[in-house]
Amino acid sequence: MTQDVKTARRGARLETTDLVHYNLAVSNVRISGHFVLAVLCAPLLMGGACEKKNKPTDTGAVAALDNAHAGSGSGAAAAEPVDTTPLTGIDVSKLDGERSPLFYKLLGSLKSPCGKAHSLRTSFTSDTSCKRAPFAVRYVLAMVEEVGVEQLVRDEYAKKYEKPAQPVKLDVSRAPRAGADDARIKLVEFYDYECPHCQSFKLEMEQLLADRSTQIGVYFMMFPIESAHPLARSAAQAALAAGQQGKFSQMHDKLFEPKAAHSREDVMGYAKAIGLDMARFEKAYEEASAQVTSDLKQGEAAGVNSTPTVFFNDHRYEGPPYARYIAMWIDEELAVNR
Repeated sequence: MTQDVKTARRGARLETTDLVHYNLAVSNVRISGHFVLAVLCAPLLMGGACEKKNKPTDTGAVAALDNAHAGSGSGAAAAEPVDTTPLTGIDVSKLDGERSPLFYKLLGSLKSPCGKAHSLRTSFTSDTSCKRAPFAVRYVLAMVEEVGVEQLVRDEYAKKYEKPAQPVKLDVSRAPRAGADDARIKLVEFYDYECPHCQSFKLEMEQLLADRSTQIGVYFMMFPIESAHPLARSAAQAALAAGQQGKFSQMHDKLFEPKAAHSREDVMGYAKAIGLDMARFEKAYEEASAQVTSDLKQGEAAGVNSTPTVFFNDHRYEGPPYARYIAMWIDEELAVNR
């Protein structure tokens, strides 16, 4: 089943299928205005993905929303006083009457992003050695502005600062690349040309490349989920083959066009349309299957089981899949690890 969800993000159409990281099929136990709003907001922050294998229905989002709702009953413990002292240089003017108290509550209760035994607020105001603190505060602020669901923000914060992913070494020597040759930030994307979430994420990556072309290098790794998308391998082979003639980006765009078909005949037509030497392309197309398989094996070894999956400087990117948040990771990395 497919649902179309209208979002405020650039008026985009977000296609969700049964194979995504979040679940909108919420049990009928409690329904309140805040809970319904939380369910509707969850996909806006968490995005979606095409899964390689079926997973349990709820992989965290609904549980997080349940937790967020659990404390709202009449029997909940009285809330402790929240320090709402403004932070120097932090603009909270976009926060409404409900989200402003939430932001300050999170500042006082989230752990230091530098592993210290104090709060995020204390790291920001008093710990000059914690270079990550200003970035962590702005990260939380952005999520509160956009979603305003406490448990979701806490979970995203924990993934970034409390439970960072283990490093993974990937061989990108043969992967198509965009951006700067000597960039300090390396992004590696595993994707599937027939995955609608990859198509949506392409816009986010293009925005990053437009804004940060001198700061990042983006490497494209093929991860066709053939059990769901039988022609995704053909598309991947076509992209790699076009890259051998210096036209990866042109073929990449063709393959991600709305309703683009990906059979061998279709991609041969795209190759002609972008002016490729057809004899060279046909040979390269057949030979590219081995590289697609190699990319798949690398992805599987690195724990990839859905698309799009991004690695940020050899660590799996665990943040919201939008240019705004990836840019925050970039700014923090460049400032902290000079």
